[in-house]
Amino acid sequence: MSDIKIFNRWETGHIKIDDPGLQGYINVRPILVPRTGGRNVGTQFWKSKYNIVERLINKVMIPGHKGKKHKITSGHCGGKATTAYNIVEKTFLIIERKTNKNPVEVFVKALENAAPREEITTIEYGGARYPKSVECAPQRRVDYALRLMIQGAYANSFGKKKSIQDALADEIMKAYNMDQGSAALSKKLELERQADASR
Repeated sequence: MSDIKIFNRWETGHIKIDDPGLQGYINVRPILVPRTGGRNVGTQFWKSKYNIVERLINKVMIPGHKGKKHKITSGHCGGKATTAYNIVEKTFLIIERKTNKNPVEVFVKALENAAPREEITTIEYGGARYPKSVECAPQRRVDYALRLMIQGAYANSFGKKKSIQDALADEIMKAYNMDQGSAALSKKLELERQADASR
């Protein structure tokens, strides 16, 4: 067992990823400060080698696009690494206080629960367009679940009295408990229902 703990608080050596499709894509290797700043990254596919907590911090900095618009990538999301780092650390402390469990383990399980297995693409056949269900690639499953978690927390805290730490902790705990109040989980179920209908 390694002595290195994430944020110097939580051990990750015992965490098991149950979903066989995601085992190579969720990295829980122990790291003291999950902030490498993009070192040792060759291509876009190297992001699987990042610790999953660091990927969450990167997402908090810039939550990503929503409906092909840049509205979530500007303004309040300035890309400050220290701010994002502190947000995630406080979020994990809230999760630990409320669940009495290792928050990294709760987050990994929530990510597995929120990762969609199928999605829809549009195919053109004889001039007409049809929706067609396709399997979701494992790396995309993780990316998609992370993005929806952060965007759900962002929507629940922006312009409201609720802090981003509380909103993100709620989002992660709801996804962990398979509660459909989680934005990521409800979107995943909706996507899988649509894919099921267009097989």
